[in-house]
Amino acid sequence: MESQPRHGFTRLTGSERTLPANVRRIKPVDPRERIEVSVYLRDPSAARLVGDMKAHARQPGQSTSREAYVSEHSANPEDIARVEAFAHAHDLDVVEADPVARRIVLAGDASRLATAFGTELHHYTSNGQTFRGRSGYLHVPADLEKIIEGIFGLDDRPQAQPHYATSKAQLTSYTPPQLAGLYDFPGELTGSGQCVAIIELGGGYKAKDLTTYFQHLGIPQPEVVSISVDGGKNRPEGDANSADGEVALDIEIVGAVAPGARIAVYFAPNTDRGFLDAISKAVHDVTNHPSVISISWGAPEAYWTSQAMTAMDRAFQVAAALGVTVCCAAGDNGSSDGIDDQQAHVDFPASSPYALGCGGTRLDAEGDQIASEVVWNELANEEGATGGGISDFFDLPAWQTSVQVPLSLNSARRGRGVPDIAGNADPQTGYQIYVDGKNASFGGTSAVSPLWAGLIALLNQKRGKAVGYLNPFLYQNYPQLLESKALRDITSGNNGGYSAGPGWDACTGLGTPDGAFLLQALLKALSD
Repeated sequence: MESQPRHGFTRLTGSERTLPANVRRIKPVDPRERIEVSVYLRDPSAARLVGDMKAHARQPGQSTSREAYVSEHSANPEDIARVEAFAHAHDLDVVEADPVARRIVLAGDASRLATAFGTELHHYTSNGQTFRGRSGYLHVPADLEKIIEGIFGLDDRPQAQPHYATSKAQLTSYTPPQLAGLYDFPGELTGSGQCVAIIELGGGYKAKDLTTYFQHLGIPQPEVVSISVDGGKNRPEGDANSADGEVALDIEIVGAVAPGARIAVYFAPNTDRGFLDAISKAVHDVTNHPSVISISWGAPEAYWTSQAMTAMDRAFQVAAALGVTVCCAAGDNGSSDGIDDQQAHVDFPASSPYALGCGGTRLDAEGDQIASEVVWNELANEEGATGGGISDFFDLPAWQTSVQVPLSLNSARRGRGVPDIAGNADPQTGYQIYVDGKNASFGGTSAVSPLWAGLIALLNQKRGKAVGYLNPFLYQNYPQLLESKALRDITSGNNGGYSAGPGWDACTGLGTPDGAFLLQALLKALSD
């Protein structure tokens, strides 16, 4: 239930929450329960950042220096002071104020936070999961509504799912180095000097599993570090079919493709606050300095608040401005993205125009050559299919107007098309991994994101500078990339609602890579 705003308060744009259709309310939240929330503030130079990104799109491979970003885009001190004064007036603690991330962490009793932001908090249960939730809008003083972009943490329902898939009818499987060879990744490179960030919203890894895996592959074990965000930690569950499988898949693919790169794993709670804070932490991490971020978690756009999508898209925009590439899995449930309403849906965060959306194929090889590659679709076997389609939230980016993005199946809208690129994802032709003391084979677009992240780490090493916001380069140079065989066009198959064909499509995007040829094209086009 949405509380009525007090005098002088107004609805916070984009903060509206709805409850699942099958939800059951259990009881009100204990008024003394301590809760933390993250308040994200406006960029005082947002217009300049947009202008910078337009320039970067015209000249891909360019980036803004971190020093310039901090100077121009940190939160206005007056904005921070106003939020802190509001917090103190409601007996809330200011736990942290990060001007560069434009984030203020507030904490207090549930009753005080609910009153401060004009909402009600209850415990609910849905599909076997219990969570603290709210519905309706949040409310803030009218003068703060102009400076607050979003408030996250009052509602802690699980926000995203890992996009890995398994098969009972597995036909074959590949090690990541075998797939790197089939995709012609430059074998002389290791990703040395690079850091790949991985976002995880649950599960964990065991160091001895990684040691066993890389010893079996005959590859030096990469350096892996864990970063805790909002209390999230490396907590293996001991079950390969839990989030542990996702964590192992991500680390082992990146580590096998780019063993010389440092891998920084950001563990956060599976909430919209945890997800956003983890991405913000990675983007602004001046200790590990990731040049590429891999994200294999997501959910249909319909499951997000608009403030969450806007704030995360803004974080990706910052990443792009700073030269950090963000790879996101496009989903494993075909064009419906798992929603049974006879409509087409795309997965977020892959639908962000500042993310490199990663779709899935089925790859069959003969020896060390690709024999065939088609759209991954095992919906008939209830084993998933690549996500892809047209965003209901994000408009068509300027750099995507050069390809034939179709109208949405739902309407006459031509929005952001997903995915951008693809790679092997069918669990019947999956990836060999080692998790919780056992060999396993996983697929899903979860595997494609770290595969491309590892490739980008190799490209960054060779270039000596991060390729950064890769999307404009890929689209603007698509004919040449096809002609030079840097990209392989996937023209056969469908994901339920959309079909593959010549050129870009809403199943596999621009296609799959030839790493060596892509490297040549990048070095030629992005030479300083």
